[in-house]
Amino acid sequence: MVEIERGSGNVYADLGLPDAEEMQVKAQLATKIGEIIKARQWTQQQAAQVLGMTQPKLSNMLRGQFRGISETKMLECLAKLGRDVRIVVGPSQPSEVEGHIEVVFAG
Repeated sequence: MVEIERGSGNVYADLGLPDAEEMQVKAQLATKIGEIIKARQWTQQQAAQVLGMTQPKLSNMLRGQFRGISETKMLECLAKLGRDVRIVVGPSQPSEVEGHIEVVFAG
């Protein structure tokens, strides 16, 4: 019989990676960037030019290889793609020692 374990919602945390929260955020940002590019029916070359990066770097990012790309660069990409980016800092839940980082996409 196969034992099934419920995931946490963050595959990187489930794999025990030390930077799991950062990787999850980057994965969400890369996914949104890819969705926008696809919706505009751009080639990776066209998108890379708009985003100010090389096509191979964009390709790597969209395939989940984003360790060499900062969250800031990814947020800048979203802004260049016509998205407003807001960073909101608020208190964590009283029961939590540390706050957490999450990405919320509006509309």
